[in-house]
Amino acid sequence: MTDPIAKLREAIAAAAEGLSGDSVPPFSLEEPPKPEFGDYSTNVAMLLAPSLGEQPRAVAERLSAELSARLGEGLDRAEVAGPGFLNLFLSDRWYREAGASLAAAGEGLGRVEEGGGERVLIEFVSANPTGPLTAASGRHAAYGDSVARILDAGGSEVAREYYVNDAGGQIERFALSVAARMKGEEPPEDGYGGAYVAEVARQLEGEGVGAEETGRIAERGAELMRQGAEDTLRRYGVEFDRWYSERSLHAPGGGMHEALIALRERGDVYESEGATWLRTTSYGDDKDRVLIRSDGEPTYFLADIAYHRDKLERCDWTINVLGADHHGYVDRLKAGVAALGLDPERLQIEIIQLVHVIEGGERAQMSKRKGEFVTLDELIDDIGADAARFWMLQRSHETTVDLDLELARRQSNENPVYYVQYAHARIASILRKAGEELVSAALADSSGASAPLEPAERALSRRLLQLPQEIESAAERRTPHRLCAYAMATAADFHAFYRDCQVVGAEGEGVEAERIRQCVVTKRTIARTLELLGIGAPERM
Repeated sequence: MTDPIAKLREAIAAAAEGLSGDSVPPFSLEEPPKPEFGDYSTNVAMLLAPSLGEQPRAVAERLSAELSARLGEGLDRAEVAGPGFLNLFLSDRWYREAGASLAAAGEGLGRVEEGGGERVLIEFVSANPTGPLTAASGRHAAYGDSVARILDAGGSEVAREYYVNDAGGQIERFALSVAARMKGEEPPEDGYGGAYVAEVARQLEGEGVGAEETGRIAERGAELMRQGAEDTLRRYGVEFDRWYSERSLHAPGGGMHEALIALRERGDVYESEGATWLRTTSYGDDKDRVLIRSDGEPTYFLADIAYHRDKLERCDWTINVLGADHHGYVDRLKAGVAALGLDPERLQIEIIQLVHVIEGGERAQMSKRKGEFVTLDELIDDIGADAARFWMLQRSHETTVDLDLELARRQSNENPVYYVQYAHARIASILRKAGEELVSAALADSSGASAPLEPAERALSRRLLQLPQEIESAAERRTPHRLCAYAMATAADFHAFYRDCQVVGAEGEGVEAERIRQCVVTKRTIARTLELLGIGAPERM
């Protein structure tokens, strides 16, 4: 789509180049804190002043004249402020042409092409298949899926992957726990005690699996948990392209075998104390790591290296979404990748902080081992997938989330997801009232209105114009919470617009059509933003 803000930036850059005769360094173009300072402000004059040998304010004056010639009737006036900022006051005509551009974008609204077709693999959730997904896994799922959606909107080829930890000690303990229930006994002290363990035991018994067949219990029990996770995530709006089994890496001649050979060939593997080690300190880790224990068992670290070797063969770069207790994994994983001779910068790691589910002012307990936790299914049943995702995403992934169930259940403006979805539904109601014929005519009408724009119209227009930059920033920083904030701000601006500006039946030549068109663009903008968050945009509420 044509981005009016990008075109404005291009005009400023061209004007600056006209003064300097050279390319212009990166400059800011921001909305001033107060409307009286203009619609947008730029610091480009201060950046040009040293090379031109002039005072910044003098450069800003010259830039103002140059920019006026380029923007013509699109610029009402430009004012020099402070040490050399240039404040731009754009005309109603500029806003109307910008609005028409947004309306013409149709379903392509907010589409940016920054990814260049890069292949990106995002691995997220990857909870051990030893129990149902918890509410905490819901935050990982919402974050990873939203980042995938945002990167896809930016032109990347995105694949979603779930790493199934179906090998190792936790699976053995899970199998022993299920076997104990099959015998009518309590699980081992270090096993799993949730009611779901008994349910798995009953299902396996129905399939003819015996309590003594711990190998079959481990494999089939983990698969049942994986299937349950897949069903839950589908309810949550998350679909994975691949479920990658750790067990496959352990097969004879499999990924771990090949990775170990590759590491040995590079000369950083050594033997000590009966174990096989990797010299990760050569690659920034704080200590060397064991690959194979003295009892001959491979470590999780070797499996991780093998898995990342495989991942990086299938993509240009990969993102790992890890839990708050995995800070120590960052350096060792990057060191393992570097030890393979691969660029560790191709591995990006995002750490997700904790979720506290609050009910009646009290935190719910979270212990999968003890069977005391809020499942993601229970959360969806209680507040719905849309509310759960919005609450999980509205804070930075680097901060803890307190999910207040009582507030999340409310159908009021205090509930952020309700507030945003209600704005979308209200616009849908307005457009239904206007009728399909009037809406179609408004979208086809590019003549524009003659009456001056109301302040609320201009404020809403500026907000709608931010969408491409918000998506681009969210993609670059891996911060979907920015889109939650943007959706809420857009809803607030629309509610103010609707309060101050009559839409259907508005007086003045072209005013009704223009406001209907703005409603359509606002509706599309909210829907697009919610789509990138994996949240529905209802037509009625």
